[in-house]
Amino acid sequence: MENPNLNDLPYVPLVPYNGTGATGGDSLLVNLNIWYQSGDVAFMILSTALVLMMVPGVGFFYSGLARRKSALSLLTLSLLSAAVTSFQWFFWGFSLAFSRNAPSHFLGDLSHFAFRELLAAPSIASDHIPDLLFAVYQGMFACVTVALATGAAAERGRVLPCVVFMFVWATLVYDPIACWTWNPNGWIDRMGGLDFAGGTPVHIASGTAALAYSMVLGKRRGHGTQELNYRPHNVSHIVVGTVLLWVGWFGFNAGSALAANMRSIMAAVVTNLAACVGGVTWCLLDYRLERKWSAVGFCSGVVAGLVAITPGSGFVPAWAAVPTGFLGAALANYGTKFKFALGIDDALDIFAVHAVGGLVGNACTGLFAADYVARLDGATAIRGGWLNRNWVQLPVQLAGSVAGGCYSFALTCLILFLINLVPGLRLRVPERAEVGGVDDAEIGEFAYDYVELAREAATAAAVADVAEAASVFSAENHSHRPMLAAARDKGLSEGEYRTYGMGLGER
Repeated sequence: MENPNLNDLPYVPLVPYNGTGATGGDSLLVNLNIWYQSGDVAFMILSTALVLMMVPGVGFFYSGLARRKSALSLLTLSLLSAAVTSFQWFFWGFSLAFSRNAPSHFLGDLSHFAFRELLAAPSIASDHIPDLLFAVYQGMFACVTVALATGAAAERGRVLPCVVFMFVWATLVYDPIACWTWNPNGWIDRMGGLDFAGGTPVHIASGTAALAYSMVLGKRRGHGTQELNYRPHNVSHIVVGTVLLWVGWFGFNAGSALAANMRSIMAAVVTNLAACVGGVTWCLLDYRLERKWSAVGFCSGVVAGLVAITPGSGFVPAWAAVPTGFLGAALANYGTKFKFALGIDDALDIFAVHAVGGLVGNACTGLFAADYVARLDGATAIRGGWLNRNWVQLPVQLAGSVAGGCYSFALTCLILFLINLVPGLRLRVPERAEVGGVDDAEIGEFAYDYVELAREAATAAAVADVAEAASVFSAENHSHRPMLAAARDKGLSEGEYRTYGMGLGER
């Protein structure tokens, strides 16, 4: 065929959907798989797994930034967030965010409570995948968002109230903002807001929630003194976390095309490019001060670049990833100073990287969105941004960003205030527990068992003192009784003496 008309070559499933009922039909009577391309389904299952992989990525990144005595608690909280939020999403989260017959432009109903009537009908966002697959995929977004926000509990937050917060926050904050942004009936979507993969629901919401959580919890013990002037305890964890996030972000952004098509390819291209530019930008900004090529700075810049490109990844051309990644990393870098102006101890700079980065990304989407990029999936039509001389797009983007950020901050403060009033749900660990570390106080386990190591070292030192002090030792019958008596005087048990002290008297 010479010079084919692309409009004559539409992308269609193997069989056009003609299912019946809310679930798409009876699987005992109809093969429900015929409505969808297996390639699209496989692509979205892979994308779902990649987004889930970002949750431990967040945990490793956060634990590496913290002190070793609280490292395991941050890894644990990230995994708990996946478990709690997955159940919340199944229970009523998906229905509140994506129900088709939402009674308002702000929140859905409970028509899909517990995934009721959710099976093979085309999803609310795309005809290329079924409802059930879309629900599971979007559930991973909710998990990542909650994991990002709860990092604010670093080094001083109790686990139980944080778990309660996860469920309540996902219900009252994440679900409404997701409904505004992605539900066709949501007010931001109806206003023309462009957010491909979560600039406002994921990053601005989690960043402002983390700021509120840090403010309500209060400053860590020793804030503003040399006690908190520490380096990240494990840069290798930060690097591993960055790798998991970087790879997972391909499922996050490219998967948001909801099909394996040219638009998903473009999203993958700009995602990687923005990450690279962001990493180098932050690294150079740190180098100008320290004259060192900081691995932590590079990793922080990669994440900031990924955050910034998230809302525009399905709307902007490849070259736009360069200014987006640069601005996202640069402004997030300077945004780390904002917490000092506010006097809030945001231990992991979640607000700077995610809220500031998300705001920059939304603004860049308003500037660089192009109608032809959105049309790469063969169906989406937008007016574009300033590239298409659609001057109103930037104010629309900023309005959605401010609304989402303010709503998340205010509701998070209220939720935490109420949780803290409930007996047994005090948000903060006691000072003694904070000194010893949240890992010991709340988890009872350690990322590195330095407590046991210190105990063994102290015991060995005590045994050495016993050996030095013991004046009677029978070389003929190798009796250890005099030394054992001295060990008891030192407070050592017979087992500890025999473990660490046997043979010391012979040296």
